[in-house]
Amino acid sequence: MSPDSEEARKKGVGVGEAADLYGSIEQAQEFGYVERGLKSRHIQFIALGGTIGTGLFLGIGGAFAKAGPLAVLLGYTFTGCAVYAMMQCLGEMATWMPLPGAIPQYCSRYVDPALGFAVGWNYWYSCAITLCAEISAASVVIGYWKEDQKALVAAWITIIILLIIALNIFAVRIYGEAEFIFASIKIITIVGLLLMAFILDLGGGPNHQRLGFHYWKDPGPIKQYPKDVAGPTGRFLAVFSTLVQAAFSYGGVEMVAIAAGEAENPLKNIPKAVRRVFWRILFFYVLGSLAVGVLVSSNDPDLLSDRPGAYASPWVIAIKRAGIRGLDHVINAVILTSATSSANAFLYTGSRYLFGVAQNGHAPKVFLTCTKAGIPIWCVAITAIVSLLSYLSVSSGANSVFLWFQNLVTITQLFTWVSICIAYLRFRAALVAQNVDRNRLVFKSKWQPYTAWFALVYFTIIIIFNGFVVFINGHWTVQDFLIAYINIPIFVILYLFWKVLKRTRFVRAEESDIWSGKHAVDNEVWPDIQPRNVWERIWFWIA
Repeated sequence: MSPDSEEARKKGVGVGEAADLYGSIEQAQEFGYVERGLKSRHIQFIALGGTIGTGLFLGIGGAFAKAGPLAVLLGYTFTGCAVYAMMQCLGEMATWMPLPGAIPQYCSRYVDPALGFAVGWNYWYSCAITLCAEISAASVVIGYWKEDQKALVAAWITIIILLIIALNIFAVRIYGEAEFIFASIKIITIVGLLLMAFILDLGGGPNHQRLGFHYWKDPGPIKQYPKDVAGPTGRFLAVFSTLVQAAFSYGGVEMVAIAAGEAENPLKNIPKAVRRVFWRILFFYVLGSLAVGVLVSSNDPDLLSDRPGAYASPWVIAIKRAGIRGLDHVINAVILTSATSSANAFLYTGSRYLFGVAQNGHAPKVFLTCTKAGIPIWCVAITAIVSLLSYLSVSSGANSVFLWFQNLVTITQLFTWVSICIAYLRFRAALVAQNVDRNRLVFKSKWQPYTAWFALVYFTIIIIFNGFVVFINGHWTVQDFLIAYINIPIFVILYLFWKVLKRTRFVRAEESDIWSGKHAVDNEVWPDIQPRNVWERIWFWIA
């Protein structure tokens, strides 16, 4: 098939899906529609690299210093299990109905339009603020080379904003290629760091110091948190305190489902990516948190340093303690590309969420307008405008702004994950009520509905108790309380606003719309490309 005919075929698919979803081909042609321009390797590497961000390279150091190595390992492992359970739910819905920015649409169709409104605007806000957090993190990283250079910080913020806008306003395949490159850098780096941790732990570094699990013995595997709470209670709270940091680090794991609406052959490529979530969590985060725990003492003064950039990264601290010259600059550069990659991904995700909100009728129809290349241009523009808040880093200090943004957005992510679990439980009920055999599903998630209930309860507990420290005598601050709990009333207000304004009702399982937009996807035939040799077979397995 020639490139021109292939392009025409993709445009036809987009118009067909839009007509199926909007109800008429006239509306589809009026607004345009996103195109399926993300190839299999784009989807797999977005899935692989989407969860590797500043949380793993930079933010983990604060949790490590506060709670200790075993606490961090347990926190990342427990949260990883809940994230895996949530992704099983999302994977099943996303392969049944691969829509752009689909989560608010699932909530509207299967639960209540008011929940779709709340989760849509809540997650768009979350993506927009996380975009600012990642740009602020990038400006923190720049300070590793040039401290206290406000003009330099402002210049880099400008460069990053312009770069990610450029990657998002042209064809989606350009975004896919950028993320493919960024993800490759992050994956190679984290694999290298894990190998380095293994070598240093066994005494293979320049100083030949064998570490073993020395730092688990002194100062101990789990610290007291807060320090004035002693005994088992202090150790339990230390472990619990790591859950919020772990949730921030895992933020973005759902991007692969959001990209489903622009993926080629989504019925094949999305299940492939979702099935690998477990191994991504195990390899990158569980092994990563274990590696950090054997490399650096949780009492290392540099972990809580106010100095910018990679000074407080446990990976860089380990490299410097081992006497490896120059590698800290390489890691700092990777953290910079990682922050830029995450900012790029959250601009994409936020714009597609806003597009999904508009498809639900929860935002002005102007946000449905797409360019000829299938880009929802006004959604990208509005989300990009929020990134200007990143300039707060210039006057308030990049590190403090990054931490403020990080704490603020974590709970919004948790609300989205809770909403996914609720939507799945109602989706499952709709399948039963409408006599759809689960064996008909392209991707059938495991151990349901128990995995959905486990993730739902787990994330709800973190939302309710994430600000526990402020209720301990002597630790109350208005700022910490607001950061921990301001998002709860925001979400409730969004839900009640739409509930009262539109007098929406809960969707009965037998009335759930599990069919609109599905016909065009199911009837599309994608070319089945077979590997021609052993190298292509290996590459096709990876990507």
